[in-house]
Amino acid sequence: MAMTFSTFIMTLAETIQSENGPNLAYLLRPTSPHGKDLVKEFRNPTRETLMSRYGGCIESPWDDIAVRYVMVTTHIARKRAGEAFNEQSQLVSQFFRYFINNTGWTLPALFSMLRDLRDLAFDADNYAKYNNQKSECMESAAGVVVKAFSNCMTDRTSPPNESRKWGVYYVVGLVLKCYFRVKRISLSKNILRALNANPDIPPLSEYPRSHQVTYRYYLGMLSFLNEDYNKSEQELTLAFYQCYIPAHSNQERILTYLLPLRVLRGHLPTRDLMDRFPVLDELFTPFIAAIRAGDISAYDIALDKWERRLLELNLWLTLERARELCIRGLFRRVWVATDQSTRIPVSMFHCSLRLKGIEVSMEEAECYVANMIYQGYMRGYISHEKKMVVLASANAFPRVADRLAPLP
Repeated sequence: MAMTFSTFIMTLAETIQSENGPNLAYLLRPTSPHGKDLVKEFRNPTRETLMSRYGGCIESPWDDIAVRYVMVTTHIARKRAGEAFNEQSQLVSQFFRYFINNTGWTLPALFSMLRDLRDLAFDADNYAKYNNQKSECMESAAGVVVKAFSNCMTDRTSPPNESRKWGVYYVVGLVLKCYFRVKRISLSKNILRALNANPDIPPLSEYPRSHQVTYRYYLGMLSFLNEDYNKSEQELTLAFYQCYIPAHSNQERILTYLLPLRVLRGHLPTRDLMDRFPVLDELFTPFIAAIRAGDISAYDIALDKWERRLLELNLWLTLERARELCIRGLFRRVWVATDQSTRIPVSMFHCSLRLKGIEVSMEEAECYVANMIYQGYMRGYISHEKKMVVLASANAFPRVADRLAPLP
């Protein structure tokens, strides 16, 4: 049965009275079935005409919220993404007036409205880009979400179990998504600083797993972009193991960055893992196979083939750095071929490079070996006078994860 606006307002009032957060979220979701009913009821509505007729029929600010909801659904139905975003933004701002004076029962509605705001901002920016117009809706959406973060953080009156602070990490995740979308990643520091400066927030482990995963993923991404690879691997690993197994796309998004970090530490993924993620299998398997075979040429070919995609993902430099593992693997094969001798002529490493298609001089080959020793992939020294590489009698090729990296 179709829902009229009068029924919508009555249902809204009952939901607020009963403090039913999930139902309130449903009522204010533009994609809910009753949204289409309201679009049909009002052919060409304006906020002024609706407020003149329905203003005051429910306590403020809910009369304005209800009217703006009609405007949002109408703009969406008319394919007017920019106008829908503006109305949704005003709707959320009106909701804040109620939100700051209530407890955490309102959080499901807040989450839903902020998600819709982000989605409408995405649609509006895409529409503007397609029509060669300028749009900064996603950046504006980030500003609104930051206000929601402040409203959650400043709850000092609600009982602990009903505090608005239980929405902090979800909102932070949403802010970071917006910042990453508009490439204003540097602004993330402000929100994280404010988060860490508040000692009254419950421990992250007590929040829903989905909130933890999103937060840890973006924390890992920020560390990755700052080249703090140890911190990044730690956060992304926790995010991956806490991620729900059915959330395949989220697991894939995490592994896109976790796999290269693990490879840098010498931990190559298993075939079973790669088979579960065909997209990642296609992208990373050429590099992994080249590392296993010590095939530098194959690695370089893969870098050239996937250069554009890797640059889009900010992974090119990371995988270019992992090229050293190919050289280590090749030189280790030379060591094994000499029955793990502690004295190997530089000429043998030179020959191995040429056999893999790397045309270098003897001096350049010596530089390759010197770099491997300096980077901690090999233990030993070069006798330049005798053109001989003298390797340690024990642990000549340390595990990549255990190597002593040089000082920066």
